[in-house]
Amino acid sequence: MNGLGKYVNAKYFSAANALAGKKAYRKVTAYVESYDDIFFWRSILSQLESDSLKFVVTLPSHEKKLERGKKAAMMSAIAKGAGPDMIACVDADYDYLRQGCNDFSRTVITSPYVFHTYAYSIENLQCWAPSLHDVCVAVALNDSPAIIDFEAFLADFSRAIYPLFVWSVLFCRHPEYARFDISDFMNVIKTGAITKRELAQVVNRVGHKAAVKTRHFERTMSEKTLRKYDALKDELRTLGITPDDTYLYIQGHQLFNEIVAPLITSVCNTLIRQRESEINVQSKHRTQRSNEISCYERSVENVSSMLKKNTGYLRSTLVARIMSDLKTFIATTQNKNVRERPSQRN
Repeated sequence: MNGLGKYVNAKYFSAANALAGKKAYRKVTAYVESYDDIFFWRSILSQLESDSLKFVVTLPSHEKKLERGKKAAMMSAIAKGAGPDMIACVDADYDYLRQGCNDFSRTVITSPYVFHTYAYSIENLQCWAPSLHDVCVAVALNDSPAIIDFEAFLADFSRAIYPLFVWSVLFCRHPEYARFDISDFMNVIKTGAITKRELAQVVNRVGHKAAVKTRHFERTMSEKTLRKYDALKDELRTLGITPDDTYLYIQGHQLFNEIVAPLITSVCNTLIRQRESEINVQSKHRTQRSNEISCYERSVENVSSMLKKNTGYLRSTLVARIMSDLKTFIATTQNKNVRERPSQRN
């Protein structure tokens, strides 16, 4: 679409809001990447709605066809005239960590109409450690004392992979280091099968593999590259990334599907057995037992579904940063005058 088309589209959406009447609300369309993202971004954007402002969260579209993906969400918003009434809400992926080292990353972190997760993806925030006990309760309907200290485990796991994570960020910023990309990093830190009884072994195993690869880079890289590595560690702290929360910045699908969901499943299986045992003991006769077990089984939820609906991340500092960006957008666009926001550093 040419520049005039973008201008006309932007003017159309602004005019539609202006003509809606004094008692009508301003509507902001938010394009997101996929179906699961609709609920995630709705949970955040709804916190900012008022009688005068509403958000509509939707998938991108092109020529009346739905599209999915980060680029589709951003390009839909931009092509249709991103502005006070149209935004894109996307996963940060490594674009936040790249800090504008390429054009796409620069758009993600500086555009006043593009908002991102800071964490790698929505899955990382759905797996926010302080919220995971509540997910177990929601699945198994059993609020017994925590079987796993999710916060301690994910902090240990994060510290074990952090030195290699820094190398992965350094390499993604410098295309000349094509020998080790994000996929290579994620392959190194694969946990394999994981249950609640093997957490220390998992951390030791993954930490050993990450340390071997880290030592390899320390031996083979130039002094100049090693200095870049040390400087990057300091910079990552200014971006709010610490060794204890590295898990929030690795690929979200692997974190969700291969680590957190299996762990929650293991915990919930134990909690369900506990509850069924209590029903067996407390039931006065076979019919009552059968009815109670049947009622309980119908109420138990699916782990993956409950994780996807987990909104505990709303208490996290990363969501607080997202909310701050959105509040700035709302305040500055009341006068329809938004400037490019600065690079997002603490």
